[in-house]
Amino acid sequence: MKLSVRIVLAGAIALSLTVSIGAQQTRQVAPATPSPVSQTATATVTAQIQAIDSQTRAVTLKGKDGAVSTIFCGPEIQRFSELKVGDTVTFMYKEAVVFSIAKPGSTPPPPGTAVVRSAGDRPAGMIAKRETAEVTVLAIDAKVPSLTLQRADGSKMSFKVENPANLEGVKVGDKIQVTYTQAMAVSVK
Repeated sequence: MKLSVRIVLAGAIALSLTVSIGAQQTRQVAPATPSPVSQTATATVTAQIQAIDSQTRAVTLKGKDGAVSTIFCGPEIQRFSELKVGDTVTFMYKEAVVFSIAKPGSTPPPPGTAVVRSAGDRPAGMIAKRETAEVTVLAIDAKVPSLTLQRADGSKMSFKVENPANLEGVKVGDKIQVTYTQAMAVSVK
């Protein structure tokens, strides 16, 4: 359970950082080799708000496992003032999916980020992001189908592949360019 909480929180923070919606976590989580991709499409973490610093826009969250993390909410969080100590926040992370594989240096599809805010009575919203990276193939699982990849900085990541035909001709050790999507939904109760 702690590993899935860290994966979801790390995914939430990474996705938030890239679109400037959430910003920093005060506790560092060491990068690890990603778990093999399974058929599971989402991971969910629920935490309770323990403290709010309105001046710095810091929100301290405590997970069901007792882990405490502080995130900083950027000005894009338009309903920040509606958050209250004791509120329950649910993060639902949809695992990244590769939808394009090409040779390094190819013209990638345009990057994109979409933010959808809920007009409901409580704060909620969704962020979806498309990103391209040049990577080395470490493993291929044709059954899922999925890839385990390594970036130039040594970080590793695993993704499902949307179209199995994209794996044709790809081998372990190949340097490729992948375009993938990630999505995060957040709701407050």
